Amino acid sequence: MAETPAPERRSRFGQTVLGGLAAGGLAAVAGNQAWVSLDDGGSGDAAFASTLSTSGDLTAPPVTATALVLLATWGVVLVTRGLPRRAVTWLGLVAALAVAGFAVAAWLARPGEVADELRTLDIATGRTAWAHLGVLAGLVAVAASLVAVRGVRGWPEMGRRYDAPAAGDGDLPVGVPVEEQNSIDLWKALDEGRDPTDTGDSGPSRPSDAG
Repeated sequence: MAETPAPERRSRFGQTVLGGLAAGGLAAVAGNQAWVSLDDGGSGDAAFASTLSTSGDLTAPPVTATALVLLATWGVVLVTRGLPRRAVTWLGLVAALAVAGFAVAAWLARPGEVADELRTLDIATGRTAWAHLGVLAGLVAVAASLVAVRGVRGWPEMGRRYDAPAAGDGDLPVGVPVEEQNSIDLWKALDEGRDPTDTGDSGPSRPSDAG
């Protein structure tokens, strides 16, 4: 099988991460909104207004909680590599499945639960647009996480230059020509009191004066 070109891998990586972040963000916002609509049929029942504020939460908190976990995993995917990165993509898939599962459960159950709480009033319950968006976001999150699990091995990784320096990493090259050193190396050499132009080659020795 032909290897996928690097530009195409980077494109898939960007699209997948953006899709996963967008889905997780939408799910987090949607879960914090009302998923159940209330309709009193225009009766203007005075109890309706008070019941609306005391009948319980109309949102879907588990969706928001698991969506925040999902967003955190995408953040970790961006800054890790190797085995830890692959492990986090699996964790992200679990979080995405939880988001979708809680969203579908809330979409199915919340209207009935609220209707039971308001059974003494003539109020009909339904689903808001946020409920539909929450389910959609959960499904997109699962799709993006599946793509991540399958393709993470071929994704570009953050360079090691962004890692915390290990012991000995702070030593600057000695004897390297100036044109081959970058500006950071030059400034560090000056800070340490070394001459960055000193390549370690003292040049040919001058003959001593005779007599």
